Amino acid sequence: MSATVASSATAPAGSATTFDIRLENLSKRFDEVLAVDDISLAIERGHFFALLGPSGCGKTTTLRMIGGFEEPTSGRILLGDRDVGALPSYKRDVNTVFQSYALFPHLSIFENVAFGLRRKGVKGEDLKRRAVDALELVGLAGMERRKPRQLSGGQQQRVALARALVNRPRVLLLDEPLGALDLKLRKQMQLELKRIQHEVGITFIHVTHDQEEAMTMADQIVVMNSGRIEQAGTPEELYEHPTTAFVAGFLGVSNLLEGTVVGTDQVRLRDGTVVAVPAAVVSGRDGEIAIGIRPEKILPNGRERNQLNGNVAESAYIGVSTQYIVDTPAGSVSVYVQNADAAAKGHAVGDQLTISWNPECTFVVERPEVGS
Repeated sequence: MSATVASSATAPAGSATTFDIRLENLSKRFDEVLAVDDISLAIERGHFFALLGPSGCGKTTTLRMIGGFEEPTSGRILLGDRDVGALPSYKRDVNTVFQSYALFPHLSIFENVAFGLRRKGVKGEDLKRRAVDALELVGLAGMERRKPRQLSGGQQQRVALARALVNRPRVLLLDEPLGALDLKLRKQMQLELKRIQHEVGITFIHVTHDQEEAMTMADQIVVMNSGRIEQAGTPEELYEHPTTAFVAGFLGVSNLLEGTVVGTDQVRLRDGTVVAVPAAVVSGRDGEIAIGIRPEKILPNGRERNQLNGNVAESAYIGVSTQYIVDTPAGSVSVYVQNADAAAKGHAVGDQLTISWNPECTFVVERPEVGS
């Protein structure tokens, strides 16, 4: 089965859309393991693109095939209009930034960045200008003479980024580059990477298992699972309108309540409660499904149309919000209440609540399998 990024897979006739990367029915097998299973996607020029998924989903293998570090078992990799599947990595107009910085410890920061330029025959003032410009881009101007050991982890990562960008490749590949940084620095670098991508306009393809990281940086995300593409789209599309239970659960927290379609815009939950849903999300569906509601969309009161009665089973104050688990006859429901009003009284374990949500906040997925 082939899956394609719906928003950018095919350019309309006469359009000026330019694709930097196209994967056509790409597969990779390691002995008996099918790591990447017949995926197809197209990545438009200038996008910050994320391959997102759990360990073993095939995202890193896909990136390594694009970079030329793994050879596909079948399918094609096109860089622009050129099939590069048989080319070694150094003959592809791509550069890769890895989680390990791989800097030359005996060389200065300037020489680390200039290394790729020298290999391409760039000399003199042109080399100096381009290396200095690259360091300025990543916020390391004035550090040219330092050695890698004199820099922090975040600064070393910036050097690796400058070295990868100095030759202005068509595509920059990022293989979990922030994984070795602490949380605060990682969040800072997420915004820095996004700024740099906007400034240089080069296509970035970023591999990560961190959904928040992908949503912070990328404008297009592909969610992978078991070697296949589960869903592709913008961060908002994937979060607000997941099409599978896997995507709904992997991208944040979702309440999935099992039920049966009983009308053009109605679902009967397993306890008999009938809730309203947008007609578009159940169009063409019948039988058993699951409705989904994000925890922050649910109110701990009966103000909205869809309502369930329950008891508070757990409560956790985490600063910006208080998180509740409410047991209802239809199933356990997570509710996130923002702590915007310091004088507001929270709910204690054992309290009875009528939780409610707007029907327009509901999405629908196939009923998840037992144990999934």
